Amino acid sequence: MQKILVETLEAKSGENIVTLDLKNRGGLADMFVLVTGNSETHMKTLTEAAQEAIEKSGLTCRLEGAQSVNWRLIDAGDLVVHVFSHKGRDFYRLERLWEE
Repeated sequence: MQKILVETLEAKSGENIVTLDLKNRGGLADMFVLVTGNSETHMKTLTEAAQEAIEKSGLTCRLEGAQSVNWRLIDAGDLVVHVFSHKGRDFYRLERLWEE
């Protein structure tokens, strides 16, 4: 699923795509996928494409923050996708948080 999701986001020109393997960290999910969009419209496109890819793989998901201009979260259980604006990515800095 991770590979398909990354390819889907790349096809929609998602920026700075990062996957974080959290399996052995006792977190809420096994995998985070982070991606940045250039605009609110681009974030919406990335969110919709990610949801479609997840659902095609047979997983169910739910969306948090659909109206947010900085951060949207797609929760598919052990897989969580974070769609950020540039401002949101800089503010939340999830890569740095989970690296520590």
